[in-house]
Amino acid sequence: MAALAARHGRGVVVAGIAGLFLAFAGAFGTGAAPLWIRLVYWLVLCWSGAAAGAAVGGIVQNSGLTERRPFVGGAVITLGVALPGTLYVWAMSSLMFGALPKLENLRQFFLPVLAVTAAITALNFLVARKPVETHAAAPEAAPPRFLDRLPAKLRDAALYAVEAQDHYLRLHTSKGEDLILMRLSDAIAELEGIEGAQTHRSWWVARAAVVEAKRGDGRAVLTLAGGAEAPVSRAYAKALREAGWF
Repeated sequence: MAALAARHGRGVVVAGIAGLFLAFAGAFGTGAAPLWIRLVYWLVLCWSGAAAGAAVGGIVQNSGLTERRPFVGGAVITLGVALPGTLYVWAMSSLMFGALPKLENLRQFFLPVLAVTAAITALNFLVARKPVETHAAAPEAAPPRFLDRLPAKLRDAALYAVEAQDHYLRLHTSKGEDLILMRLSDAIAELEGIEGAQTHRSWWVARAAVVEAKRGDGRAVLTLAGGAEAPVSRAYAKALREAGWF
């Protein structure tokens, strides 16, 4: 709940900053209007768009699309907000600037709305990208649910990492590797109880499995017990570095 509130709070802040910028810049032909009208107009539009984006984004994220294909997920969110948003902006613009909405003017609003929505969606993705962490359980707690999914030959093995490969997950363990059919986002939810984190959109790594961290060409790679190498994406590198992973 706290994470959800923080994500929505970030969306409101990002939309507010975008609204102020667009108002002071007099973007998309609004420069002739008084500043106070531009401020009201752009802030209302951007905050309304943030509310719509939170609703659409929640649906898309729950589907797992942003985890598997972040660019596709971002495009779906952008279109899901921009298409109905064009109607809203068309009506709002006409009324704010003293005219009745005219159907022949509707088409000219789509590209500006799409551009602003895409920019705000991209900013939200950049601000919100943090690794999903899992935490060690108390000694008396039940084992993580995910361990029950390990194939028989890997039972009682130490789990080093989980790697997404298409619709499957490759399990890296102390007894070797195997594949299971599952989404990474669902697996991470069931891995709570093991200290670890998502290091890349396709990888979750157990912290105890990391034996070495290498950096080169601006990227980091974690070498795991057993020899597998897990990439660290640029989006997650700062947070993992601050947490002491490397």
